[in-house]
Amino acid sequence: MNSKTGWAQAWLVLAVGAICLTLALSMSAQVQTTTTTSKGTPTTEVQVTRATVVMVEGNDLIVKKEDGSLVHLPNVPESARATVDGKQLGIHDLKPGMTLERTITTTTTPKTITTVQTVTGTVWHVSPPGSVILRMENNTNQQFKVPKGQKFTVNGAETDIYGLKKGMTVSATKIVEVPETEIAHQQQVTGSMPPPPPAPPADAPILVAVAEPVPTPAAEPTELPKTGSSLPLIGMLGGLFLLSSFGLGAIRKSL
Repeated sequence: MNSKTGWAQAWLVLAVGAICLTLALSMSAQVQTTTTTSKGTPTTEVQVTRATVVMVEGNDLIVKKEDGSLVHLPNVPESARATVDGKQLGIHDLKPGMTLERTITTTTTPKTITTVQTVTGTVWHVSPPGSVILRMENNTNQQFKVPKGQKFTVNGAETDIYGLKKGMTVSATKIVEVPETEIAHQQQVTGSMPPPPPAPPADAPILVAVAEPVPTPAAEPTELPKTGSSLPLIGMLGGLFLLSSFGLGAIRKSL
């Protein structure tokens, strides 16, 4: 392919592009479009989750929920913040034992997007029930698909596609309503420091031993107890006198 042919094709592409652009601009200039959005009453849902910090290692966080289950939160971003006792803390400031509370507020707002398209032109050709060709103000023809039930205004009166005739100046309005739902999430994390350690138990009472005087042993009694009897002494004395009398009798016989 020589250079002349290439330049010719390039100019042809540019010309076609310019024609398409002009047609698009003319069509957009003839059809007036307005879009409005109306919002309904929003609803709000609040979800609160509480957990206790179990371990913090780098940007990994492990917490224990109220039901006792452990949750691993990997790669917590540096920008994440928790308000603990009025201070903004990051992931590296969290300590085991801290209590965290995450509040997620979800706001759901219903809304309706209404698009109104208005076109005015002169009927050039009618093909009931689906299309009509209008002669626009810039002397170009444009074909429109006519939806079922579409109404046209002719000299202030409404008619459908079957009432259109060539040469009539008509205007048509197309209204499209699209319901949508707008959902917004807002998250807030608060917390509190771990409780202080329990106070040491109070000192137990100390028993003080008091020395008591040791009682001195009582001296042996010099007298028989009042409960003692004198019969053994009398018997012993009688025995001695009896032996003495036998001894004296023996001495006399030997003399």
